[in-house]
Parts: sequence; C-alpha cells; structure tokens
Amino acid sequence: MKRTMMAVLLFSIIVSAGMKEVAASGQAWAVIDADTGRLLEGHNENVRLPIASLTKIWTAFTFIESGTPPEDIIISPQAASTEGSSLYLQQGMKMEADALLYGLMLRSGNDAARALAEQAGGSMDGFVDMMNDKALFYGLNDTVFTNPSGLHDDLHLSTAYETALMLHYAMENDKFRKIATTKNYKYQTKEQAYSWRNKHRLLHSELTAIAGKTGFTKAAGRTLATYFEEDGKNIIVVTLNDGDDWNTHKGLANKVFSSYKLMTVAKKGRYDILPGVEGNLEKPIRLLLKKGEKEKLSNVIRIPRGKSEKSTGHWTVSFGNEPLITSEIQINQ
Repeated sequence: MKRTMMAVLLFSIIVSAGMKEVAASGQAWAVIDADTGRLLEGHNENVRLPIASLTKIWTAFTFIESGTPPEDIIISPQAASTEGSSLYLQQGMKMEADALLYGLMLRSGNDAARALAEQAGGSMDGFVDMMNDKALFYGLNDTVFTNPSGLHDDLHLSTAYETALMLHYAMENDKFRKIATTKNYKYQTKEQAYSWRNKHRLLHSELTAIAGKTGFTKAAGRTLATYFEEDGKNIIVVTLNDGDDWNTHKGLANKVFSSYKLMTVAKKGRYDILPGVEGNLEKPIRLLLKKGEKEKLSNVIRIPRGKSEKSTGHWTVSFGNEPLITSEIQINQ
C-alpha cells in the first residue's frame, strides 16, 4: 500500500470540496496501464458519473484491507432486505466473510455488500466513511461513495479514470486478485449449497480478460471494468453508460495492445551512478509505450544518505512530469 504524508491527505480533502460539475448524462471510458496506473486512452475520462456496481471493487478492497477477521457473519434484517441484485441471503443465517466477498464480486450481491459493510464498519455509514477515507488516501479526489453497493444516489459518483484506478490498486492485493479472477465458486452451508458463476461475460469468452466487474442502474446505464493481459502487457478498461460495453471493451483492448509495446527502459545489471558508487538493478524496468514515447522518458536514481557499503536506492522513470514507475536498486559504495 502506498504511504502518504498527512499534509497530502489534508490537501486532498480540501481539493475534493471543489470537484468538477456532475454530468447529468453521457458516456465515458478510460484505458490505463494496469501496472503503473498511467492513462493510455480515454474519452470524458475525468467526467464524474454514476458507476453502479463497479462500487463493489472498492467495497471488497476496503473490507479486505480493513483487517476484519475472516469469520462467520450473521445476516442482519437490513442486509437481507437490501434492494437490487441479490444472493438471496436470509435474515439470521451465517456465512463466511470470504464467501460473501465471492458473492459480492461474482454475482454483485447487494445483500453481501451490506453484510460486509456492517461487519467491518460497525454500520453501513461507518463503512462508507472507511471507503471514502481510503479513496482520499489513494488520491481518488473525484470519487464519493454513499453506499457499499452502488445503488443510485446523486452524490455517489466517480470517473472512468478513477474507477480504473480502483481496480488497479485492488488487484495489487493478492486476496482481491484471487477473488476477482475467479470464474466459478461453490460454497456449502448446513442448509444450502451455492454455486456462483461470474457475471462478467468476457472472463468466460476472452482469453485475455482475467478479472473485472459489471454494473447497471437506470441512472448509470451499463458500467463495466475489465482487466486484460496479453504477452506481458496488462491494461484495465472501464466504460460508463455504454450500452455496447462488451464489444467496446474488446475493441479498446485490441487497439491498445496493437498500438502499445512493452519496452525495456532500463536493463537488468550494474550501473555506474557516481564516482565510487555502483547500482545493481536486479530486474529490468519495462513500460507500455507508443512509438516515440521512449524518447520523452527521464530517469532519476535516489541514493540514501550515509556511507553504508550496501544500501537500497530507488530508480524512478517519469514521462514528462509524471512519475510512472519506481524500482529498487541495490547501491554499493
């Protein structure tokens, strides 16, 4: 998890108070590098729109990273009666938290979202506060949550770009990644057997689609997030209010995979940094780049203070003024 100074967090809170105007309707999409979070392609990618059940990406991520014990959760009356897509959980029944996470991501269960929220946050509102705090921590300043499921609320909004970043950050968590890449899941209680098939159609039909989330409300229209992998290239596509989202995702993925190459910008090996100071880069640094972009990159190596014979520095590659990736480099002096 990235660490941020408290001053930056406070600045984010101030910035969020002056967010962009909300678009009443419209279409938006974003394609990002899944490894760095860099925006590769987009249309209205920074316009704030409803995201429907793509919200559950952040719900699952927030719950997993909250440290809540993975124990049985008793389904409350409020969770059992939650409107919208459902796992049809009954009031008073018990279900393991991990099973609820699978039901949340694979079948988009709003009842699972409410149950998980109440368990981790003490109440739904308490958990929503956790989701919003986490969004600010990760710099998602155009995102506001009012519930854990994505049910429509005029204030519950994000952007295509920031929703793609949600999946980018969440997929760095091993547990989330395991759940989000699952195509089918079975769970047995004393009373009932559950068998859930992931609603994301592309995970079953496209070899390059490995994870994602679907969403729909009347206000939001169809929303979709997909994580694609091909020949070492990893990208995330998000569309908001797109009635032909399955085809849009395939088309955007094919376009980006064909126009961007995975280029080595720093080879593995030893480098002379300063007189008497060497660095050993143990892994090559690679980035998705279009033709002509490699020449626009800059490199900065930060070396720890002190005169230790061996220490760890950091090699940062930037595109223009935007840092894209930072790798450790072993320093010998």
